[in-house]
Amino acid sequence: MIGSLLLRGMLVGILAGLLAFGFARVFGEPMVEQAIALEEQAAQKAGEPAEPELVSREVQASIGLLTGVVVYGVGIGGLFALVFAFAYGRIGSLSPRALAALLAAAAFVAIYLVPDLKYPANPPAVGVPETIGYRTGLYFFMMVFSIAALAFAVTFQRSLAVRLGGWNGGILAAVAFVAIVAVVSALLPDINEVPSEFPALLLWKFRVASLGIQFLMWTVIGLAFGALAERVLVGRTGGAAALRVRSA
Repeated sequence: MIGSLLLRGMLVGILAGLLAFGFARVFGEPMVEQAIALEEQAAQKAGEPAEPELVSREVQASIGLLTGVVVYGVGIGGLFALVFAFAYGRIGSLSPRALAALLAAAAFVAIYLVPDLKYPANPPAVGVPETIGYRTGLYFFMMVFSIAALAFAVTFQRSLAVRLGGWNGGILAAVAFVAIVAVVSALLPDINEVPSEFPALLLWKFRVASLGIQFLMWTVIGLAFGALAERVLVGRTGGAAALRVRSA
């Protein structure tokens, strides 16, 4: 049964990747094109030679973007299915749809939103090439810590629910999560490599588009996978499958 859920998670990941690709093409790529144009203008003014184009922009914005987003979606969808299989029956008495939606929302917050608030996405022409490794390391550290804080909050909520009830325990656990990531974010170094001449509106639109891509992908995964999982766990077997998943 876990294999069936994994397959459905990967298929949902393909769907999410295709929709995210369409969103990126319409709302993200125009911002990237404008940023690249600004980068090229700045290089010309500085007298820097043009860098060789290993992959054309047409390929990057079409088949390259499609391949990257779909592969990412498949990977995320598969991992999501495995986490769902582990959590089903262990986190309250949530239905498959409710659990999938809750997991997708939590994953979006912990994996993308929290790290992005500290180290937001930047378009071309923003950022110093020499600090790419440093910035990437900080971003992934923030992501890992955010996931760890979420795991702690879930455990904390379960212990509080016994004494204070599920609702009160959930509120306190959410407050604890926010407090932990806020402290860690404050302790980590800030990075501001945005050139003063870079248009603020373009930067804002690019970051909103990046947020929209992730939000769309996680929303599709949460809702579509929940519907498919419900058919597997409830619709076809009347709950027998749920017992097998819990005991796996």
